Amino acid sequence: MRQPGGPRGEGGLLDQYVNDRPYVCSSRTGRRFFDSLELETQFLARLREAADRCAFWDQLETDWFSIDAELMPWSAKAQELLRRQYAAVGASAREALATALQGLERAAAGDPHVALLRDRTRDRASLVDRFVSAYRGYCWPVNSLDDLKLAPFHLLASENKTYFDRDHLWHMQVLATWCAADPGLLLATRQNEVDLIDSASQQAAIEWWTDHTGHGGEGMVVKPLNFIARGRRGIVQPAVKVRAYEYLRTIYGPEYTLPRNLER
Repeated sequence: MRQPGGPRGEGGLLDQYVNDRPYVCSSRTGRRFFDSLELETQFLARLREAADRCAFWDQLETDWFSIDAELMPWSAKAQELLRRQYAAVGASAREALATALQGLERAAAGDPHVALLRDRTRDRASLVDRFVSAYRGYCWPVNSLDDLKLAPFHLLASENKTYFDRDHLWHMQVLATWCAADPGLLLATRQNEVDLIDSASQQAAIEWWTDHTGHGGEGMVVKPLNFIARGRRGIVQPAVKVRAYEYLRTIYGPEYTLPRNLER
C-alpha cells in the first residue's frame, strides 16, 4: 500500500504505480488476486483513504506499508475451484443419492437388509447437505467493493522497518486502528490471549472456540505470542490452523465424520 504524493512528494505516484504494477494485491504465491484492474484500483484507493483518516502514515512514519491479510469471501479468488470441485461434488452427490433413495424407499418395505441400506443412504444424503452448507458459508456474490472484506493480521514492513520483533498483540492492536477507519471493508481480526498455565484462561478460550465454531466460524489460528518464537530445538512453528468440525467437510469431504472414515 502506497500513499499518493507522500512524504517524498511524488505527485501522480499512485497512478503510475498501479498501472506499472497491476499485481500489488497478490496471493501468497505472487499471483494476481483481482481479474479486474479497475476493481483492484478502487480497492486499493479505499484502503488508502482509510489510512488517511486514521493518520496511519504518520503513525508508521512512512509513505508505504505491506501487510498480510485474508480477503473474503474466498470464492472471490477461487470461483473456478468452487465450480469444478465443491459445487460439482455437492450437486452430483445430491442428485445421485436422491435417485437412489427413491428406489430404496420402494424396496425397503419387503427387505430389512434394503431398509438398512436406505437408512445409510439417508445419512449420506444428510452429510452432503451439510457439506454444501459448509462451503456456502464462505461464499457470496462479489459485484462491488461492498461485497468484500479484508482482515489484516500482520504488518510486515514500512519505510526502513520490518515488524517481526513485535508480538502478535501489537500487530492486532495497530491494525485495528486502521480497520476502525473503514469497517465496511476492513475487518479487525478477533483475538484472545491465553495463559497456558491458567485453567480459567484455557477454559475461556475453549468456550470462545465452541461459540465461534457453533455459529459457523471457520476456526482459529493458534500462535506463540512472539512473532518469531524460539524453543530448545530452534524456531517454533509460527502458527497452527485449528479448523471447525463442519468446515473440515470442505477439506476431507462430506462423509469424513462417518466412524469408519475417522478411524481410517
